[in-house]
Amino acid sequence: MTEQNGHKTLNLYPIDYPFETLYNRITAEKPKLLLDPDFQRKFKWDKDGWERSSKFIESCLMRIPLPSCYFAEDEEGRHIVIDGVQRLTTIVRFFDDKFALEGLTMFKELEGKKYSELGEYQTELEATTIRCIVLRRENPKHLIREIFSRLNQGAVRLSDQEIRHALYNGSFNDLLTELAKNPVIKNFGLGETGVAPKDNLEAEEQVLRYFALKGDLENYQDKLAKYLDSFMSQNQYCSNENISSYRTDFESTLEKCVLIFGEDVFKDTSKRKKRQSMVYYDLLMYSLGQVDLETLRNKKVEVKEKFSELCKLSGFQRTLSAGLQNKASILKRRKLWSDLLSEALNG
Repeated sequence: MTEQNGHKTLNLYPIDYPFETLYNRITAEKPKLLLDPDFQRKFKWDKDGWERSSKFIESCLMRIPLPSCYFAEDEEGRHIVIDGVQRLTTIVRFFDDKFALEGLTMFKELEGKKYSELGEYQTELEATTIRCIVLRRENPKHLIREIFSRLNQGAVRLSDQEIRHALYNGSFNDLLTELAKNPVIKNFGLGETGVAPKDNLEAEEQVLRYFALKGDLENYQDKLAKYLDSFMSQNQYCSNENISSYRTDFESTLEKCVLIFGEDVFKDTSKRKKRQSMVYYDLLMYSLGQVDLETLRNKKVEVKEKFSELCKLSGFQRTLSAGLQNKASILKRRKLWSDLLSEALNG
């Protein structure tokens, strides 16, 4: 299949891999088939024991045709798993004797047995093949991402940032992972109870938002996900010098926000029940990053009072109900806050 019609058609090839080959490619010292650790973390077939994984192994022994797996080829010729993580993870874990078969209905004689105990069935399982569709590296990244999203419709759905993490892996992605460990970001929105822990790379996406939304939004078209995709693609292989600059910028800006607001950082300080919101994160990180730290230290009280005033403005509140990610709403919030922040700093 070739690319046609403005890169709307995939360039791909199919190949039938035996389980033994798939296992070896995944577990090699330098893996050729990448089961991203963040995707493996989302493995759900063992949620209620190993019955679902066991049924998959039993289906293989019954020679039931298996759904295809989809891989994306990266610049080094390695294959990134787009679809098929659950099946491939099951194969690897079973071959590693991580679980024993349970709940079998056809091969009851194998109940309770691990891979090393299968006897003659070992060879049969190793020779079982699965059709793998490889998307060549020549495909435009935006097209790969579109297919990634379309295939990602199962119960274990990947977030936008997890897809970016796989497709745009590089120095900038490593920086996002590093900065996302900052407690302020890591615990964002969890509240005092720490409930609803984040496991879809939300923290990494939050860091990415700061860098992507820093400018004047000239090319922003009300589609935040696509805007973040584009920024991450453009910065995938940042130089060490740029990475260092990005790191310093983010950490110093976050420090300024915490300096002013303390435990109330990124919250509507005009309300009794304060909750962190990405709206306030975007706005404060964008604005305070441009102000000298010593100036903020001297005007801490005034800035905090003006922000509380902003949150009460009817014009500001209207931007919160007019589409949070609309360019017009973002720019309106920036203008309202810029005026009040200027009063605080210059008053």
